[in-house]
Amino acid sequence: MFKLNINQPIYDPVAVQPMRDELIAAGFTEMPGPDDVERFLDIKDKTILVMINSVCGCAAGSARPGVTMALQNSIIPDYLVTVFAGQDREAVDYFRRIYLMGIPPSSPFIVIIKNDEILYMMQRHDIEGKSPEMVAEELVQAFDRYCNRKGPSISTEEYANLQHAIMCGSKIPLAKQNNNQ
Repeated sequence: MFKLNINQPIYDPVAVQPMRDELIAAGFTEMPGPDDVERFLDIKDKTILVMINSVCGCAAGSARPGVTMALQNSIIPDYLVTVFAGQDREAVDYFRRIYLMGIPPSSPFIVIIKNDEILYMMQRHDIEGKSPEMVAEELVQAFDRYCNRKGPSISTEEYANLQHAIMCGSKIPLAKQNNNQ
């Protein structure tokens, strides 16, 4: 009998690794499990930028470069964390259930949280059709309004060497599923 296993990724982990690496190289910490989500989002009196990463070629293809570009700003959030939709499935589900109650699921998704309060959010429909520069411009305005950590997240030299993962999500292979669980 087939049983859906939320622990298994939807997409081939090797194929999506460049999408993870792009954010990690820009200073993000991954939250692969619910405990990681809880640990980071339990931090008080600090701004936390959470990005739900995605294989969506159009929106994520602007979101990832846009957020990394915005993190070159002189003011940035205190913490940068990410979960990956379709990969870190339990973590994404937990984050949405606890912190995004009532907000329809969206990936990519960018949010600034402080003391369990959403200060700013950018959903997929806010990203679609925008260039990375437009995404960055909106995020910089939010950083300037809500944050106070000195930026950038990485040096100009490191940013110049950052590899953006631009690929069509429909061409990403699915993960091999283990249906015996």
